[in-house]
Amino acid sequence: MSDPDIRKLFSAVQNGNDVRGAVIATETEKITLTAPIVRCIARAFAGFLTEKYGKDPAELRVGVGHDSRVSAQQIKTACIKGLDVAQVYDCGLITTPAMFQSTVLPKSDFDGAVMITASHLPFNRNGLKFFTKDGALSKAELTKILETAAGLAQTYGTPDEETQFTVDALPAGGIPAKPFDMRAVYCDHMKEVICREVNADDYAHPLTGLHIVEDAGNGAAGFFATEILEPLGADISGSVYLDPDGTFPNHVPNPENHTAMEAARKATLEAKADLGVIFDCDGDRGAVVFSDGTEVNRNTLIALLGVIVAEQAPGSTIVTDSVTSDELAIFLTEELGLKHLRFKRGYKNVIDKGIELNAAGEVCELAIETSGHGAFRENHFSDDGAYIATKIICRMAKLRKEGKKIESLIEKLEQPAEAAEIRLNITVPDFKAYGQQALDDFKVFCEADPRFHIVSPNYEGVRVAFDDDEVKGWMLIRLSLHDPVIPINLESKHPGGVEVIKDRIRPFFMKYDGFAPRDF
Repeated sequence: MSDPDIRKLFSAVQNGNDVRGAVIATETEKITLTAPIVRCIARAFAGFLTEKYGKDPAELRVGVGHDSRVSAQQIKTACIKGLDVAQVYDCGLITTPAMFQSTVLPKSDFDGAVMITASHLPFNRNGLKFFTKDGALSKAELTKILETAAGLAQTYGTPDEETQFTVDALPAGGIPAKPFDMRAVYCDHMKEVICREVNADDYAHPLTGLHIVEDAGNGAAGFFATEILEPLGADISGSVYLDPDGTFPNHVPNPENHTAMEAARKATLEAKADLGVIFDCDGDRGAVVFSDGTEVNRNTLIALLGVIVAEQAPGSTIVTDSVTSDELAIFLTEELGLKHLRFKRGYKNVIDKGIELNAAGEVCELAIETSGHGAFRENHFSDDGAYIATKIICRMAKLRKEGKKIESLIEKLEQPAEAAEIRLNITVPDFKAYGQQALDDFKVFCEADPRFHIVSPNYEGVRVAFDDDEVKGWMLIRLSLHDPVIPINLESKHPGGVEVIKDRIRPFFMKYDGFAPRDF
């Protein structure tokens, strides 16, 4: 196999700062993430850690965990085999945030960590997320690791029709992996966070009297209810889909998904619970449901967390992604007195911006994407669905003493009357260049029409405000971070406004043959 072919195999599994690929073939997907590829990437990660910390490989301590996917064991075996030049700790079934915490909590104190997961993607996919004490790897760091891994495959690989290539000749380190109960370490840490923040008279049982149900979607985060909430006194009866099952038989574990949120809503109402919580498969995203069935995700979740931030750090900044609503911006800035920075899509972009602001002297306590990736500065800017839920539950426990309900915190938040997303597929080969030219042309199109008001500052795509007799609202058009897609988000302050905006922009897109559909 030629060097360019090898490198293409490794670059194909990079998704931003994560590795993702198909591990199980389907009618529409070939296998792209094989055991030899994983083994080479893991060995390259060990080399990265060696260089970062200036340690001998055998002195490194690296944790490996996985979510509930059916391919977890085969990927873990290959990963551990690649890391066997270091001291490897098998952390078993766990969440992504817990694996990041494994690098900062004193009881584990790993130099690096690998989480085997593909988040909410279909059951046949899997992937790898990497952490050091500085947090998740950057895209540039992962690119460097994949280039090193491709070099290992080129040097030690042997072509194989079944798996693309094998790397049996890759020198083995021979250091056996050891089991490590990272879940217990993480749970103890989270329980102490809750006990300390609520500071109840019964310190060890601060959640007594609260009824909280969890929908884990058969992912890895079911232990949040049974090993964190229940020992602290919460009633968790009515919780659903806590058992790990990588086929996801009930619904996709995704707090943005309508079916998933409806399942959590149903469980909350049927149990007559005070709160419902829901996570994605690997636990780094979360959302909640109020006792009346109100779904609290996306803009509403950010608003609720914004109240908590405003109480802790008045006047600080919240960084969000680009598709947050005008109503949320007004609530954060005018009602809560916070600063709001809309940045780029991509949870790592949002989190890195929050870290950057703090480094420059501007206080940013929360960086959160509408997908449910939310990271607090006090929690090492780790995007942790359980920590999001914990902050809400702690506030709820304190409100209960005052005879108030959590819903009261965001009663002044207004919602758009309508919202929609159009996803235009780009059908030409050089989709990035084609899409960027379309965005440039669209900006010229907007500038020529007095009904279109281009919003500035804006950090990706083109954001347009509308404020006339026909429609009051906004739209954002941008290029997808990874896919040949142009998403267009639309919101209106009154019914029928979304269709008005569509009517205004449709003639522009009808002129481009490389989009499908064009008649949205």
